[in-house]
Amino acid sequence: MGHMSENHDQIITIAQIDDPNLIYQQMQTRSTGLNEDEVSQRQRQYGENILKTKAGEPIWLKFLKNFSSTMTILLWISGAIAFLAQLQELGIAIWAVNLINGCFSFWQEYQAGKATEALSKMLPAHSRVVRNGVDVKILAEDLVPGDIIKLEEGDDIPADIRLLQTTDVQVNQSSLTGEVNPVHKNERPVTNPKTNHFELTNIVFSGTSMMKGNATGIVVTTGMATDFGKIAALTQNVHDDQSPLQKELSVLTKQISILAVSIGLIFFLVATFFVHYPLVKSFIFALGMIVAFIPEGLLPTVTLSLAGAVQQMAKKNALVKKLSSVETLGSASVICSDKTGTLTQNQMTVSDLWTVDKHYRVDGEGYAVNGKIYDGPHQVNYQSSPDLYELLRGGLLADNARIMPPDDQHPRYTVLGDPTEACLEVVAAKGGLDLRAERTNSVRLKELPFDSDRKMMTVIQSADTNHQFNTYTKGAPNVVVAHCEYYLVNGEVKPLGDDIRQQILAANDAYAKQGLRVLAVAGRTLPDNLYHDLSQATNDTVEQALVFIGLSVMLDPPRKEVLAAAKLCHQAHIKIIMVTGDYSLTAESIAKKIGLVDSRQPLRVVTGEELGAITDDDLKTALSGEIVFARMAPEQKYRVVNALQEMGEVVAVTGDGVNDAPALKKADIEVAMGVTGTDVAKEAADMILTDDNFTSIVEAIREGRGVYANIRKFLLYILNSNMPEAIPSVLFLLSGGKIPLALTVMQILAIDLGTDMIPALGLGKQRVEAGIMDRPPRKMSEHLINRRLVFKAFGWYGLLSSIISVIAFFYGNLMHGYGLANLPTSGNVYVQATTITLGAIIFCQIAAVLNIRYNQQTMFTRQFWDNSMITIGIIFEIALFLCLSYVPILQSVFQTAPLNAHDWYFLMAIPIPLILIDEFRKWLLRRQHQ
Repeated sequence: MGHMSENHDQIITIAQIDDPNLIYQQMQTRSTGLNEDEVSQRQRQYGENILKTKAGEPIWLKFLKNFSSTMTILLWISGAIAFLAQLQELGIAIWAVNLINGCFSFWQEYQAGKATEALSKMLPAHSRVVRNGVDVKILAEDLVPGDIIKLEEGDDIPADIRLLQTTDVQVNQSSLTGEVNPVHKNERPVTNPKTNHFELTNIVFSGTSMMKGNATGIVVTTGMATDFGKIAALTQNVHDDQSPLQKELSVLTKQISILAVSIGLIFFLVATFFVHYPLVKSFIFALGMIVAFIPEGLLPTVTLSLAGAVQQMAKKNALVKKLSSVETLGSASVICSDKTGTLTQNQMTVSDLWTVDKHYRVDGEGYAVNGKIYDGPHQVNYQSSPDLYELLRGGLLADNARIMPPDDQHPRYTVLGDPTEACLEVVAAKGGLDLRAERTNSVRLKELPFDSDRKMMTVIQSADTNHQFNTYTKGAPNVVVAHCEYYLVNGEVKPLGDDIRQQILAANDAYAKQGLRVLAVAGRTLPDNLYHDLSQATNDTVEQALVFIGLSVMLDPPRKEVLAAAKLCHQAHIKIIMVTGDYSLTAESIAKKIGLVDSRQPLRVVTGEELGAITDDDLKTALSGEIVFARMAPEQKYRVVNALQEMGEVVAVTGDGVNDAPALKKADIEVAMGVTGTDVAKEAADMILTDDNFTSIVEAIREGRGVYANIRKFLLYILNSNMPEAIPSVLFLLSGGKIPLALTVMQILAIDLGTDMIPALGLGKQRVEAGIMDRPPRKMSEHLINRRLVFKAFGWYGLLSSIISVIAFFYGNLMHGYGLANLPTSGNVYVQATTITLGAIIFCQIAAVLNIRYNQQTMFTRQFWDNSMITIGIIFEIALFLCLSYVPILQSVFQTAPLNAHDWYFLMAIPIPLILIDEFRKWLLRRQHQ
């Protein structure tokens, strides 16, 4: 940030200088511009006026990274172990899973990480400069500090420039500040050195554009030294950390690796030294157990869960570029949201009209003329009151903006000019005025443009015998009222006394405290000498003895659905922090109005200037309470996000402008606006909202939480089958071989890579369970496999399955007359007993997948058949078991045999008690939480 501070100091110094000659001296140039030698020397010193990019990773390296995570390495090793154990089919299957999953992940994320390229595209191609006394057109990349540059309406601004001469300049700084209102600029020196950087009235910044007027200026900084360049540098220097899910999968892989290797080692030692198995046979047996305990389906399940959530989120207007971002959203504990366009509609709307004796309410929102004007319960129009007519007409004629209807390129109404002025045109139409007729009958003769010192503007119209006013002034109410000597009431002009003056200012203050924007409209009939000699019509001669007409009250309406979304966030223990470039009063009002903050706690509003004066520790203390940030600069948004992350929060950030790109890149989850967002913000983000709607973020968080829950369900399902697979081997080892193996290694692998796979993948597509937004975000210290999941897998589902599978083995032997004392270790009876044990585990897994679908909700719902993959998986399990039992070639490979009718009755009865017992458990849980 130090370099950014240096640039700020240089800009402030130049902005404060009054004498142009001193500015030339400071920049070592002159009014006739630089000569060729000076340009060449400065190009060597400062470099090209371009955004430099860091060399990215080669595409082949990005591709290989998808095959080198901890889990993928474990699977490569597992496949190799399978080949060593002479289980070639298993090894091929495991490696194929790895290859397919890696290729899919690479394809999904191929387009991510191009933020700086989009920044470069926003710089203009050519600039008009003065060099050696001659106007020349040069490539923008050839600009150097000290160049004299000329700017006109519509030009993109190619560098940070100190203005020397201006004519009615308005600049669009939304790409840097995020706020759409045009900023008025002039050449006068700045007197307050503590002014917010982007509020400097005589500096225009690289990456912004000229909305109106023309200017001459001197280039102060170029390329990466500009504020635009600093934002690009911040964006490039933020490294992409692993997502919470990627970190968690690394932890899980280590846990599973330790578990699998430990179990394999124990089985190898016991088989060798206690059962006295041959060494080679013990080794192959141990390798088979290691492979059996590795969840080969985890990566495909995670990918499928994420891809499914991506599809669901796309239907809800959220496009995700990076699969792992889905689960990161589910972990979000804080949302730092922009205001304009995300929480509000980004369409200024007149909500109230105020005259001295009336208060009118205006309904309808946005730039479409779909509302009316009301006096209490009664609808009115311009004919209802001469005061209302003059207020509407004055706002319309003093309006320089135009509203463009939707077209193929723009699905919504768009504004050419100032959005604040555009809404005056809309309210005039709501009041019934014929806009074209009014403008035709009263042609504008002269405009005294707005400037930041006067804080008002005036238009002079051609005389109209139907109206007493031929000038209209609009601007800040306290300034306009100070120039008024009369007021309009019921069509009559009366002297403005102190009581009426105080009444007007009190009304203005009341609206301002609500965070509303207020414009005063006044009028006057020019004396003949001024009207016929407009050269004498100046600010001083025209803007005096004005007649106060009324107030137009505006707001950017909050999105209606945000209130419910904010309530849901609070319910889910997700904190929302507004970080906006707008004024503090407006930010505070909107935050309270749409329920972003907890009304029971005091709200602190921190401006960018205040933030610069507090320490990181003070910032973290403030962030622990209810807080809103206003008038924020890009590096300050970045600082807020960084502080939250240091506090252990998982931060989602929304943004639409270039100013948001660093904070977006720094965030754990980056959310850009699809409608109003710049290419920079979209490229820096992990997720794009196609409707710019905050509610879509909340829906995405819900889906993200569902993904994590589904991965846990998958793990629960996989781990619970490991116990009945391991128990027969445990009994075999502990009995010294007297209890033969109830399952062979190949039968165990048939479960893990055969019957279990599709139902497990189906759990990855399970719909989000009701109530998932009623609990806090998961703690980062909480792992996928926790004590509760282990107990549920081994102490509940696994224990029940183990008991049933052991019973099934003894049942199979007992039906053929063999008891505990004389269990066969080979032959048809033994093979049939292992087959029924295999079938028992499969039918236990059928019950398990149905039970695990919901944590507390009953499975007997209307959505019973809504997960087609689970249904297909159950059918596949049964079909595969039939093939294993009845197809001769598979019988020889998996050591199975056909079952009798009573064996099938036994197997088909298994799921019923398991489902009923678990339904009783869920019923108890639901009662406990009521």
